[in-house]
Amino acid sequence: MRVAIQFAYNGDGFHGYARQPGLKTVEGTLLSSLISEGFIEDVSIARFRSSSRTDKGVSALCNVVAFDTNIKKEDLTSIYHCSTDEIIIYGVGLVKDSFYPRYASLRIYRYYLPKYVIGLEALLSMLSLFTGEHDFSNFARVEQGKNPVRIIENIIVGYDDEFLWVDFYAQTFLWHQIRRIISSILHHGRGKITKNDIIQALEQPTVQVDFGLAPSEPLILKDIRFKDIIFFFLPDQKRKISCIETTVKDRSKYLFS
Repeated sequence: MRVAIQFAYNGDGFHGYARQPGLKTVEGTLLSSLISEGFIEDVSIARFRSSSRTDKGVSALCNVVAFDTNIKKEDLTSIYHCSTDEIIIYGVGLVKDSFYPRYASLRIYRYYLPKYVIGLEALLSMLSLFTGEHDFSNFARVEQGKNPVRIIENIIVGYDDEFLWVDFYAQTFLWHQIRRIISSILHHGRGKITKNDIIQALEQPTVQVDFGLAPSEPLILKDIRFKDIIFFFLPDQKRKISCIETTVKDRSKYLFS
């Protein structure tokens, strides 16, 4: 039987998502818990796969992994016991044997910006440059062999008394893409570059420029969506998940001063 689980985590206590020898990571901690509770015996045989690998400091309100397990279907809800102090498992679903969580239909990332950093109108005018299909070579760390062309389907801005936040919608993102986009906008807001500099960097991706990298801590993987998958939720975990977002906002207040 192959299952998928949804989980959330505060990235502050981890050295990133992916397993690394001798370091505490999200994936390593989650795997250890699943193994100790008997859901996975052998990682390779279980075909354990993750949807998104977040950087050090990045949190998630929704990430997804899938794996094969010998646990009985009626015992599947006990997977919630695999939650730890830092990783909250809140959704589980049965999936096809061929399911690979990397192939999500949509990912949503959110980036928090204190209002003292940039004004709403200035932010909106710059974000409109990045929607649609672009070669993001100058706005990402492009791994060898990766296609730098991506489609950002939508960008939505929200706000409250203290913060602006930017939600990026796309099927896939490049490494550091959102943080480099945000950094370029902040550079523009500080008068270090012009709007035309950013336009040129998008229109002429072979001319290399570097607008820096915004902090990782204000970034949240907010949601991952799949077609034709039904997850069953544990309702009382909602409060714990909302606490993660509150923590991210709190630690973002003074990162830009």
